[in-house]
Amino acid sequence: MKTSLTIAGSDSSGGAGIQADIKTMTMNGVYAMSVITALTAQNTMGVREIFEVAPGFLKQQLDAVFEDIFPDSVKIGMVSSVELINVIAERLRYYKAENVVVDPVMVATSGASLISSGAAQTMKTKLFPFAKLITPNIPEASVLAEMDINCREDMITAAKKIYAECGCAVLLKGGHLKGNADDLLYNGKERWFCSKKIDNPNTHGTGCTLSSAIAANLAKGFDIDEAVAKAKAYISGAIAAKLDLGKGRGPMKHNFDLNSCFAEEKIYD
Repeated sequence: MKTSLTIAGSDSSGGAGIQADIKTMTMNGVYAMSVITALTAQNTMGVREIFEVAPGFLKQQLDAVFEDIFPDSVKIGMVSSVELINVIAERLRYYKAENVVVDPVMVATSGASLISSGAAQTMKTKLFPFAKLITPNIPEASVLAEMDINCREDMITAAKKIYAECGCAVLLKGGHLKGNADDLLYNGKERWFCSKKIDNPNTHGTGCTLSSAIAANLAKGFDIDEAVAKAKAYISGAIAAKLDLGKGRGPMKHNFDLNSCFAEEKIYD
């Protein structure tokens, strides 16, 4: 069985972060492992508090995984500080990790900031060189490319700029723009993954789920284009299923776990 490692923060509500990653990797047919960068007190309505792990403990987690069950792919999500980014980069270099997917998480769906000042630039210079693919959304790509993104042409310009500066493929997710949910994969050439927006207000954890599905498919030997295509189909199906977990009391009335939509389905192959 192929293996995938997620390096990210924990989500106590189970819809995003480490919990979403493990569910996604499992549903996509690989053995999932985790290294936790931070504990968060959060749910679909917002992030209440973040408790970051110590750099030394982060290193011990990484060593424990790589020395025993070497991952066929690695997904990196929420890493909130420069110190933790440096530890991850050093260990990825040491172990020569392959099929690395970086989801440059900066702001939660609820709007809460998940990264410290200066960490975005460190992520760009220290982690992206190890990445086979990064998966920024429009706001994240705007920070990384240092430009406003308001249309498909802007997406192309930003993706090319990030690709040229960082040397890794870019999947720029277009869901924040008006119109369809069209994503651009740029790896020296353009490929668009186009789909209609699905009317579902519960999108907590969609970015985590997409990047983890891509990592799982890379672990199974698919190339970037096919891994993205399969992951895009997976996330679109999950959102379209509109599973209602029931008893939310805040702005999001229905809590939602994307991967539970496929709980009784066969594993994606």
